Amino acid sequence: MTMMMLFLRDVPDQARAGEVKRVSRGYARNYLLPKGLAEIATDETMKRLDKVKAEGDAERARETEVVEELAEALDNVTVTIPGRITPTGRYYGAISGVRIADALGELLERELDRRITNSVEPIREPGEYEVVLNLSSEIRATVNVIASIEE
Repeated sequence: MTMMMLFLRDVPDQARAGEVKRVSRGYARNYLLPKGLAEIATDETMKRLDKVKAEGDAERARETEVVEELAEALDNVTVTIPGRITPTGRYYGAISGVRIADALGELLERELDRRITNSVEPIREPGEYEVVLNLSSEIRATVNVIASIEE
């Protein structure tokens, strides 16, 4: 069983604000409605469709502006991350995307979403690496990571 829903906010990989889509009842009842992400599409809610679309477009524009500023701040930044190494020259554990995001956050003095480094392969050996960060679906930034040996 499915039902028509008017999306009030962007839902990643599902719909954008202002779209009307058919979704399963369980998804609507258990996720979309309790979180206020969508409403059941009725004649009354369809009258507000243009307003919801305009609000969604404005919110996306604000978010894009913020992400572009972040990309500009991050582009070609160099961050050094130390780690302990084994006798064979590899790290105990690896320098993960989470550690890279945390180090960049400290460098910029702001909280960064750790998901920007989801596509980053763990760094297992000391050296210099170029890391591409996915700030949004369209915007990317490249940072230089120097994986050093912890003293």
